[in-house]
This record gives sequence, structure tokens and C-alpha cells, in this order.
Amino acid sequence: MWADPSEETPDGASAGAGYTLGRKAVEAKDWTKAVELLTKAEVQDDRNPDLENLLGYAYRHIGRFDEAFRHYEIALRLNPRHRGAHEYIGEAYLMVNNPAKAAEHLAALKEICLIPCEEYADLEKAIAAYRAGHRK
Repeated sequence: MWADPSEETPDGASAGAGYTLGRKAVEAKDWTKAVELLTKAEVQDDRNPDLENLLGYAYRHIGRFDEAFRHYEIALRLNPRHRGAHEYIGEAYLMVNNPAKAAEHLAALKEICLIPCEEYADLEKAIAAYRAGHRK
């Protein structure tokens, strides 16, 4: 169901054990450990959009949305076409009841994905579910 958050960077993810262990913690849904490991890895590699996206994803899952948004925005500054970051920040905006911002990231994905892509489909589905749940 979730897109691979590190699939966007052509030269791959950050080299180093911190990133690798942080990614494994994300896969295990150990969000607190993921934040700890990825934060340490970030000190060594502060120019990696995949790492920033994973940090945002982990922070989102522990309910720390300010930090999540900050890391998603860093990921998008480093790589404005990062499909995973657009999807995840859009989902985070839905979690804080801001569907208009989520729709902006869906529109960005529409421009980025020249052919159908999982990130667009997932965010589109999340927005539709959000709207269906908020109808009166």
C-alpha cells in the first residue's frame, strides 16, 4: 500500500549504517527508533531527500506533525520531484485536516508522474477517503 519512500533519488540512498538501520526501523514500524537512527544519520548526510522523507514519515507516525512537515519540506527542497515526499506530506495534511494542501501535492504528483504511479494513486485514494468521511 505504501510507496517505497526512497525510490526517488537516482544515486540511491545515503551510504551508511545509520540510514540503513533507520530504514529497517521504519520497515519494522519502530518509529521512535527510526527517528533516533535517522536523526543521527542526518548529521552525516544532510543533503539526502530520501533520509529526510523517512524522517518525516517516522515523525508523522508518532504524531509529531511539525517535525514531519519540516522534514518533508526539506526533502522537497532537495528534490522537488520526490514522489514519496509528495505523497506522504499530502497524507500528513489530511491527518491535520488540511485537504486543500493535500490536493496541491496531488496536483504536483500529476505533473511529475507522466505515466500512472503508485504515489499519485495512493494519495488520490486517501483524499477520496478523507472527503467521504467528512461529508455531512
